Amino acid sequence: MKKEFNKDIHAFINANLKTDLHSLLLKKSPFPEVSMQEIVQQIKGRKVAEKKFPFFLKEGIVFPPGLNMEQSSSQSTAIYKAKNLHGKTFLDLTSGFGIDAFFMSENFEEVTLVEENSELLKIVQHNWEVLGKSATFISKNALDFLQENTQIYDVVYLDPARRDAQRNKVFLLEDLSPNLLEIQDILRKSAREIIIKLSPLIDVSYLLSVLKEVYRIEIIAVKNEVKEVVVYIHPDSKPEKVSCSCVNLETEEPVFEFDWNQESEAQAAYSVPLSFLYLPNNTVLKSGAFHLIAEPFGLKKLHPNTHLYTSDRPINDFPGRVLEVETVDARAIKKKEQFNIISKNHPLKPEEIRKKFQLKDGGFRYLIFTRSLQGKHILKSK
Repeated sequence: MKKEFNKDIHAFINANLKTDLHSLLLKKSPFPEVSMQEIVQQIKGRKVAEKKFPFFLKEGIVFPPGLNMEQSSSQSTAIYKAKNLHGKTFLDLTSGFGIDAFFMSENFEEVTLVEENSELLKIVQHNWEVLGKSATFISKNALDFLQENTQIYDVVYLDPARRDAQRNKVFLLEDLSPNLLEIQDILRKSAREIIIKLSPLIDVSYLLSVLKEVYRIEIIAVKNEVKEVVVYIHPDSKPEKVSCSCVNLETEEPVFEFDWNQESEAQAAYSVPLSFLYLPNNTVLKSGAFHLIAEPFGLKKLHPNTHLYTSDRPINDFPGRVLEVETVDARAIKKKEQFNIISKNHPLKPEEIRKKFQLKDGGFRYLIFTRSLQGKHILKSK
């Protein structure tokens, strides 16, 4: 694969990692067998890999075009999904750049990667050989593969493409490639367990209404940015409950787990802001567990539409931010003070608050504009 990417070319790439890419593109390639565009693609790929999957920063690794890199999972989310996965046979039906498959297949004896883009699959195969990992590589459309397949795999993994023919982002299941609603019945015949990675924009209630035999949902964030919603399916089973895990990687926050149906039964108590304020992380907010999150920690909610919580004493192991606060009067806010501004269920947006009170952004203190059932509040962190 890519025999033209020899040691001299890799040395040139490494020597130009900090070179301005626009100026580099204007130059002629010093290697007749590769274009400068291909060289720049490798430089861009290495820069993405430094942040997203640093295990790929090895001599001989080849990077695909930017869109393939963008659609790949990060190393941390792939490692998390690989936890507790094991078996004899693993199938990735939509391999892409193969980051998820690399980690998720670690504890399987037989690994199969299916990818419709034959050039991308060649790159994946080359890279796996560089890294000393083996698999069966099949260039085929996922639906065509399933229609011809006679094997039952222990785990089948999918990360459907979330771009349409015009490269616009899509996230409804029927708009993905492959169309999950179209293939779910034939997919169930090929797997003992199905794992599907979906857009962070997907609605969990919608998922549960259209997918069969879901027994687990994971909402995964990295440093509080939700990256993916992962669905776990046991074909031909009748799950009594659906568990939901809210995971915020690269933080010290605990995983928040609950049974999906419990949220509809939960009832939060309400209070004005007390000494401590709790801001759930974005995975919890994405899950919609707005009442249930209060129960295990003995917290009170400020308002039905304000997803902030309060207590008169600090609570440990909360999946989010905890601030010790005091109520302040607007007249006590001094010009040019520095705050991180939070606005929840309040008519003013953070930038409007900053402009109105002539405040500086950043620092270690927080100024929170919010509302309880008793009215509007301004809170300052201590």
